[in-house]
Amino acid sequence: MNEKVEWFQFAFYVGEWSINVGQILGILLVLVTSLFLLRVINNSVLPWYYSVDSHMALAEKNRIRRKLYSILLLVLLVIFLIILQFDYILYARGTFVLRISTLLEGILILQIARLLDRTLSRLLSNRFSESNQDQLSNTAEQDGQRLGKTVQYIVYTIALLYTIRIFQIDYQQEVAGFNLSFSNIVFAILIILIARFFVWLTTKVFLKRYYSRKSINLGSQYAINQLIKYVIFVLATLIALDNLGIEMTVLWGGAAALLVGLGLGLQQFFMDLVSGLILLFERSIEVGDVIKADNLIGSITRIGLRTSTLLTRDNINVIIPNSKLTVDNVINWTHANTQVRFSVNIGVAYGSDTKLVKKTLLAVAADNPYIMQAPGPFVRFINFGDSSLDMELHFWTKNLLIAEDIKSDLRFAINDAFEEKNIEIPFPQRVIKQI
Repeated sequence: MNEKVEWFQFAFYVGEWSINVGQILGILLVLVTSLFLLRVINNSVLPWYYSVDSHMALAEKNRIRRKLYSILLLVLLVIFLIILQFDYILYARGTFVLRISTLLEGILILQIARLLDRTLSRLLSNRFSESNQDQLSNTAEQDGQRLGKTVQYIVYTIALLYTIRIFQIDYQQEVAGFNLSFSNIVFAILIILIARFFVWLTTKVFLKRYYSRKSINLGSQYAINQLIKYVIFVLATLIALDNLGIEMTVLWGGAAALLVGLGLGLQQFFMDLVSGLILLFERSIEVGDVIKADNLIGSITRIGLRTSTLLTRDNINVIIPNSKLTVDNVINWTHANTQVRFSVNIGVAYGSDTKLVKKTLLAVAADNPYIMQAPGPFVRFINFGDSSLDMELHFWTKNLLIAEDIKSDLRFAINDAFEEKNIEIPFPQRVIKQI
């Protein structure tokens, strides 16, 4: 038994450096394994990746292949250094020691990060764009770019965290009574980035399918997404602060004292914040609703925690404090349904055929493409005026923001139809008696 051990540990000497049979066998095993991995990469991994992203250019394919080869080569070099015990110290100062393997591991981490950044960002962006073809192309493209950036930040933050630990440069500094380290700060940033990615994954993937299956309207989708976003980011912030060593009891105590002082001077600010939460939970006003507030008519495009954005018919964005939408009277034309009734006033001369007038008005309304036919338009005889028989043409429409344009089109069409059928539209007449 001892002879076998001695034979296995037989060494070749080259100056001060030696190599034994066990090391040679280890190197051979690593080489065989690397050749097997190289074959798997060429025959399975790369063809699969190219099939997933069919739009990839030839230059990009070659770049990905070179990165994989360089990563495999670096792994081999690190393993060889460990097996051959050839890990020399390049630089040493105090507790910091830089070895050849440490430098190679740093380069390896950087290469892996670059590869993951390029592949994951591209794959996820393409998949997201394909699954959102029903959206506007610019919106889907922007969301895909944000997703790619988030993945990129996560990958490089993880790489930085591992680099800190490999090079042992985790410096600590006492700040305000607690110790801060470089790795804890990076890890806290990583938590926030993961929370951002998780928000995207929840709202753009999982909930999107649920919304489509349950036919939930756009306003409800926005409200749910915002609440989930706030909850996830608050939890992520608390976890990040706890990771930094900040005691939450002290933080809550200081925050309570601060809020008491600020509450006296910032009552309107906190009222807007509470109103924003009320709007998101109660959903009396949702994104996409057409409302009238402060004599402004427009569509709600965003509901934030403190303010909301109203896009008027003149394509002007008006920022409205949320308390205005919860305290003041607001007309929500699309709260219960999306169809609203409007009317146009018309006066005809005394002696006109009222049945012909009614028939003509209904025919004009029927020709307008923006007017609904169910419920259909109708004519109301409202009064015997001083100079005319006063009529109202009532109609229903779902195109609320262009209601005034629809009225204008109706008046043009009514004037032409009345001229064609010789129906007189009188002007006010006054009889002046001479004394």
